[in-house]
Amino acid sequence: MSHSTPDPNAETGSVYDGLMEHHDVVGMGGDASQWAFGTDFEDPLAGVDTTVPDGVDPAALAAYCLMLGDDALIMSHRLSEWCSNAPDLEEDIALANAALDLLGQARLLLARAAAADPAVVPELPEASPVPAEDALAFFRDPDGFRNVRLVEVPHGDFAHVVVRLLVFSTARLAVLQRLTESRDPVLAATAAKGIKELTYHRDYAGRWFLTLARGTEESRRRLVAALEELWPLYPELLATHPVEAEVAASGVGVDPSGTAGEVDAVLDQVLAVSGVERPERGALAGVRGRTGRDGMHTEALSRLLAEMQVVARAHPEGQW
Repeated sequence: MSHSTPDPNAETGSVYDGLMEHHDVVGMGGDASQWAFGTDFEDPLAGVDTTVPDGVDPAALAAYCLMLGDDALIMSHRLSEWCSNAPDLEEDIALANAALDLLGQARLLLARAAAADPAVVPELPEASPVPAEDALAFFRDPDGFRNVRLVEVPHGDFAHVVVRLLVFSTARLAVLQRLTESRDPVLAATAAKGIKELTYHRDYAGRWFLTLARGTEESRRRLVAALEELWPLYPELLATHPVEAEVAASGVGVDPSGTAGEVDAVLDQVLAVSGVERPERGALAGVRGRTGRDGMHTEALSRLLAEMQVVARAHPEGQW
C-alpha cells in the first residue's frame, strides 16, 4: 500500500500564508497590532496626565526618574544576556521574563523623565523618528546614566545572577512599595505594577539562593563567592543621593535609606535559612565621592552601552 505525503503548500501556496491571515503585516494590508515588528508603538504615557505636581522641581523629578529607569534598563540588559545561557530552559524563560518586566518599567520611567524635563533628552537629527525614551536609552553617553553600579558589572556564573537579582529586587521592591503613595500619578502607577513583578523576582532569586546554598559543595562555594564579590556594591542601593532627598521631601519620591532596615531584614532572613554568613565587606568607594547616581561608573558600563546602542547610533533616522 502506497502512502503519499501531503503537500503543505497545496492550498495556501506557502506554509507561512496562514500566519498572514487576519493580520496587518506591513505592505500586505490588514491589522498588524499583534505583530512584534513593523508597527509604530504608541507613547507609553498617552492619555496620562504628566503635569508636574505643584511644588516639585521638574529637573529633580526627571533626574529621579532617570535613576530608577536606568537601574531597570541596565539590569534588564544584564539579565537578557542569560537568554539561551541559563542552566535549563525553565530558568532561561524566567530570567528573560524578568528582563522584560524591568524593560517595561524602564520605558515608563524614561518617558516620564522626558515629559517632566525635555532638556534631559539628547538632541537627534530633526528627521529622526526616535521616541524620547529610546533617545534616552540609546543616545546618552555613560556619564549621562544614573544607575547604581551593582546592575552594570559583568555577569559571572548562575550563582552570580541569583545573588545580584536577590539584592537588587529586594531593595527595589521596598522603594516601589513606598512609591505607590507618590504625588506623581505616573510614578505611583508604575510602582503599583512593578510591585507584583519585583515580588516574583525576589522570591525566584531567594528560592535559588537557598537551593544553591544547600546543594552541592560546589554550588555553595560559587554562591558564597558571588555574594562576597557583589556585597560591596549593595550599600549604594540604600545610599541617599541629594536628588532622592529632594523628591522625597516634595512627596513624589522615596529616600532609599529609609528602607534599609526592611531590606536588611529580608536579606538576613534568606542568609539565615540558607546557612550563609553575611559578608563583612565595606562599600565600594566612589571616585571623589561620586558613584553611579552621579554618572561615575565602572568600565563595564561603557562596554555594555557600546553593544546595546550600536545599531541605533549607526542608524539614528531608521524606522523599525
